[in-house]
Amino acid sequence: MTMHDSGHDTPLHFEHAGDGPHVVLIHAGIADSRMWASQWAAWEGRFALTRLDLRGFGRSGRQTGSFSHAADVLAVLDAVGIHRAALVGASFGGRVALDLAAAHPERVSGLVLADPPLPGHAWSDEVRAFSDAEDEALEAGDLDAATDVNVEFWLAPASEAVRAAIREQQLNAFELQFGDEPDESLLTPDLRSALPALDIPALVITGEHDKADFLVIADELAATLPNARRETIPRAGHLPSVEQPGTFDAAVLPFLAEIA
Repeated sequence: MTMHDSGHDTPLHFEHAGDGPHVVLIHAGIADSRMWASQWAAWEGRFALTRLDLRGFGRSGRQTGSFSHAADVLAVLDAVGIHRAALVGASFGGRVALDLAAAHPERVSGLVLADPPLPGHAWSDEVRAFSDAEDEALEAGDLDAATDVNVEFWLAPASEAVRAAIREQQLNAFELQFGDEPDESLLTPDLRSALPALDIPALVITGEHDKADFLVIADELAATLPNARRETIPRAGHLPSVEQPGTFDAAVLPFLAEIA
């Protein structure tokens, strides 16, 4: 299904299936909604699932003008008729989920945050070097090289099948975003300071082999959010739901059942 946001008429692609408590899947910044294929197939019998492509990704429109990814997710909830849902966010999608939950806690029954970033984090030299390499490739207009930089950095321990799938999704996003100058903002300007008051059940997950920055952020979230627990997915890197879907599901499904 496709809807348009009210501000700039940007098409937002989303899918909805299944019955039961509502669960919304928000993809990583190197992927799109297709990254949830395993969960979409395995969870549909237990939950009413919604997944979307954030603007600038997948089958949604370009990133034009001023916008908020969290506001876009909220618009999708309204379009589907969802009053309250658990949000499952991977990487950048976890930041979007946190932002929405902090701004509208009444709409969120729980959070699953898999390797999310956090505004204000002091990034390591390793992550800054990656960002510089990505910027250099993008400034040269070499989207294939920028995609390769991302796949090598984020998915080093992943299988070739996972790397190929995410590479396609990342390249598609670069092609869709290339030349845009987006003005994306948070619904919660100081997200870090809002965390101690966000008393929503939260499961904070990292892959065992993710970058050290994300392990530090996850520990901070688990210590700061009032109602959080922490899990590690063995043999996984930055995208545990894709790299080790069975182990990821075994950690997440009991949590979602508990809060439903």
